[in-house]
Amino acid sequence: MLRSSDDRGRGRGRGRESASREVCSFSIKPYIPGERKREMGGGVEGPLFETKGGKGRIWYKLYACSVFVGTCLIWVYRAIHIPKLGEEGRWIWLALFGAELWFGFYWVLNQSARWNPVYRRTFKEMLSKRYQDKLPNVDVFVCTADPMIEPPAMVINTVLSGMAYEYPPEKLSVYLSDDACSELTFYALLEASRFAKSWIPFCKKFKVEPRSPAAYFKEERVGPKDGLQAAEWEKTKSLYTEMENRINDVVKFGKVTENIRQQHRGFLGWNRATTSRDHQAILHILIDGRDKNAIDDEGFTLPTLVYMAREKRPYRHHNFKAGAMNSLLRVSSEISNGAVILNVDCDMYSNNSETVKDALCFFMDEEKGHEIAYVQLPQLFNNITKNDIYGSSLILYNKVDFHGLDGYGGPLYVGSGCFHRRDSLCGRRFDETCKAAIQVNDRNMESSASTLEERGKSLITCTYEDNTEWGKEMGLKYGCPVEDVITGLAIKCRGWKSIYFNPSRMGFLGVAPVTLAQTLVQHKRWSEGDFQIFLSKYCPFLHGRKRKLKLGLQMGYSMYCLWAPCSFPTMCYVIIPSFTLLHGISLFPKVSDIWFLPFLYVITATTIFSLWEALLIGCTMKRWWNEQRMYLFKRLTSYSFAFIDTILKHLGLKMSTFVVTSKVTDEAVSKRYEQEIMEFGLPSPMFTILATLAMLNLVCLIGGTKRWVLDEGIGLFGSLLLQFVLCGSAVLINMPVYQAMFFRNDAGRMPTSITLTSVALAMLAYIVPERYFRFPRISQ
Repeated sequence: MLRSSDDRGRGRGRGRESASREVCSFSIKPYIPGERKREMGGGVEGPLFETKGGKGRIWYKLYACSVFVGTCLIWVYRAIHIPKLGEEGRWIWLALFGAELWFGFYWVLNQSARWNPVYRRTFKEMLSKRYQDKLPNVDVFVCTADPMIEPPAMVINTVLSGMAYEYPPEKLSVYLSDDACSELTFYALLEASRFAKSWIPFCKKFKVEPRSPAAYFKEERVGPKDGLQAAEWEKTKSLYTEMENRINDVVKFGKVTENIRQQHRGFLGWNRATTSRDHQAILHILIDGRDKNAIDDEGFTLPTLVYMAREKRPYRHHNFKAGAMNSLLRVSSEISNGAVILNVDCDMYSNNSETVKDALCFFMDEEKGHEIAYVQLPQLFNNITKNDIYGSSLILYNKVDFHGLDGYGGPLYVGSGCFHRRDSLCGRRFDETCKAAIQVNDRNMESSASTLEERGKSLITCTYEDNTEWGKEMGLKYGCPVEDVITGLAIKCRGWKSIYFNPSRMGFLGVAPVTLAQTLVQHKRWSEGDFQIFLSKYCPFLHGRKRKLKLGLQMGYSMYCLWAPCSFPTMCYVIIPSFTLLHGISLFPKVSDIWFLPFLYVITATTIFSLWEALLIGCTMKRWWNEQRMYLFKRLTSYSFAFIDTILKHLGLKMSTFVVTSKVTDEAVSKRYEQEIMEFGLPSPMFTILATLAMLNLVCLIGGTKRWVLDEGIGLFGSLLLQFVLCGSAVLINMPVYQAMFFRNDAGRMPTSITLTSVALAMLAYIVPERYFRFPRISQ
């Protein structure tokens, strides 16, 4: 709770640790079962949300059990046919056996996401009737880190969409954290604060969706025909276009002019010595919602709008996005102290103006709301092509996995589109004393904006967190590339639950990577961070079990934390069957052998189910095939690099880094993306791996086919059928790679150096073993 001036004075002597905990507290009212229903009456009793289980679970469980039996039979076959110690080929057999053991284990982990799915529905009308003017303050956190790859014009669209929620503006505050400390971003936010006076009343008057002006005017290219509305539409669009042009002009120029600097005292925070890694703390309240003069063009109160750039110095580690979020937590506690916090990435604009009310239906439900720490909405994107060439939509996670994890206590916190209960985010443990209803928090009405700014700056200095629990037990956790996932897990281990809510109208829309390199690098960071969690004291199976997390939730977290180790079993299955096919060595049962049936059933059943599941959730067949391709590409590249880097980090040979995915793309690249042409373009070690393995499989398929047709005939085919299938599937999956290597002339083709290297390595693999090694023919 924000304290009075006298209270603040009395608290100064308590020390840094107690002060840290105070900035995260807010008032709560003891929960008495049934009391609120008696207070409200008037036909508004009942829960604020409902939960329903998934249908068809019995059939799915029968299918899953049958696949598990088939997998066990495959293990039995491998175990009883292991070549004896000293026999040639033993290492090949054991490598394949190890891969199959891993695949079976990992498949079992995946069942946690499908065994018990649940689906949620909210009752916003009941929330409004029941609470009316008793809704809590909500703080919206937007984070940006680089104006060059996260354009200010895009950032302010996210900010404006957050300011325009269908929610009492006096209870809404929007904070922008600028980790680049860019005067360009500050200028853009200043422009947005002025445009908001026209945009917010326009949105509410005409029920605009979405409330990002760029997205809205892109969708509604032709305005309404009605006279009054058409005039306002044209006027608002013109104001937005003019503002966007001014911002883009300044960004192109690279700095703000002297005329612009005179428009706001905030520009005094920048000087010639200011850089993104060396600057003082800057904090400005651009719109003060407490000020009676902070009104829009219709005379209504505007939401509070705050710009923050925490202090940075070259000799201090700044903990990336986690550090920015923790700074926002402290600053917001001084200004608005929202009981509920929404955090979004700077490209993730609000697509649904009712989303805040949806989230509050969960937090403010009298029966179950007290145990909910956060409400996670799906991470969706507005630039996904029809067949999603890079698998960027995360559709399987959004429509399947997270619903399954919700059945065991809630999904992962994924860093954007998430509503938090402030005290759970700040380290509070859940117990019986937490049975409290979220109440209205009083803003600091006594201090002036300038006073709040000065107090806020003291909370975001480089030294403030020294000798405190920030980044450990309070706020987002430090030291992990996926600070969101580990923070969500820690919150669960403190006894809280989370909710996954996937509304019919998408809550947030962002920008997905439009090149293969961006996609692979992004997944490398995710898988590296997740694997670090598994190897840390927060391992879901160890820490989660100790903290009494449900087994299904432990398995669900581990499913993501073990992405990286999937790389080497996958590489074994991509290389060994193809390589042995080339030399006529059988690694699987003959078609006529009874042991062939488990392999046939598991491969066929899982493939058919995967395709059926994809079609059921709205994928095209081509989109499903693209998902399979990216599934393989990520395992061979992103996950293998993530595994190696994580091990090096644990050995003290490498430091953690944070790579921001660029939101800016070249026009030609964008055009190829829209045409669903895979982008290679620049040299990358990941592309070298992909191209080499693609060429190896092509060489092996051609060599194996030649041996079958010309040398050993149909009998060989019967014993190598599965190897033909696996090698042939790899070749089909790699068709875009072959096209990029040999048939394309555009700038997105595979670099010539990588093509030559991969061809040479593939031919070396073909020649060297045949000349210098005698591969055994493994008897069965």
